[in-house]
Amino acid sequence: MFRALHILLLGLFGAVIVHIAILFLLPIYSERDVWSALANKADLYATVQLDQQRPDPALPRIDNPFFKAALCRFDLQDGMARITSAGRIPFWSISIYNRDGLNLFSLNDHSAAGAELDVVVLDPAQMLELRKGLPDELEHSVLIQAEVTEGVVLVRGFMPDESWRSAVASFLGSMNCSTY
Repeated sequence: MFRALHILLLGLFGAVIVHIAILFLLPIYSERDVWSALANKADLYATVQLDQQRPDPALPRIDNPFFKAALCRFDLQDGMARITSAGRIPFWSISIYNRDGLNLFSLNDHSAAGAELDVVVLDPAQMLELRKGLPDELEHSVLIQAEVTEGVVLVRGFMPDESWRSAVASFLGSMNCSTY
């Protein structure tokens, strides 16, 4: 009986030590997210290319050699976020993530009007304001209503072979992430 009580107390003591260690380590690991890595690398609305040759360990990795990617951070308190890019490539996709990395919306060129990248991310209040009168320049834009203030936009471009490398690089290089 005494031996069983000793083992139980030793197990509880070990669990307490592990939980305290986790609590002390939590602030260190919570600062190692994509949002923080992007904040250290670039300002809001600045496009960051994800490099496959020299990947930043804190940024997401694109392991598929047929895809190139770029991303940018936005803050809807500054206004609506508009993401555009010039050129045509075989396939592109865009994903909107909140600050915690939760995917809020995904879209690809087959779902967009005219297969051009022109997306506006806005919150519900901005959507109500925009519905009062849609500006002509946003007529063909895809409007994405998101319950978020800060987020990350990830755009991926498909490169079926080496002959498309410059077109995809140009497409991602011309990506414009700005407030509207």
